Amino acid sequence: QVTLVESGGGLVQAGGSLRLSCAASGRTFSTIAMGWFRQAPGKEREFVATISRSGVIKYYADSVKGRFTITRDNAKNTYLRMNSLKPEDTAIYYCAAGGSASTTARGYDYWGQGTQVTVSS
Repeated sequence: QVTLVESGGGLVQAGGSLRLSCAASGRTFSTIAMGWFRQAPGKEREFVATISRSGVIKYYADSVKGRFTITRDNAKNTYLRMNSLKPEDTAIYYCAAGGSASTTARGYDYWGQGTQVTVSS
């Protein structure tokens, strides 16, 4: 069992930055891959970024590549650094945990409650 708690969301102007955090508890952190997804109003949940158990392998959605960076530390935290934010980045952001770095939601067994990110124009 893994419990995930996101933080760091908020309201920011276009072009600004935010760093989201995801704290994991339960299962040994080094055995799980982590991902970030987002869901905007009226849209389906979409993949944002993922990082492997070792932290070596990372994948990003094309829409965030070059602007967002996913990292993890040894203290069970995963981060999503978001730069050059755009209004279309507005969504609820969820972190997720699974067995391997996956770009699909089906690849994850555990989900956080989400944190709201709003980017004003």
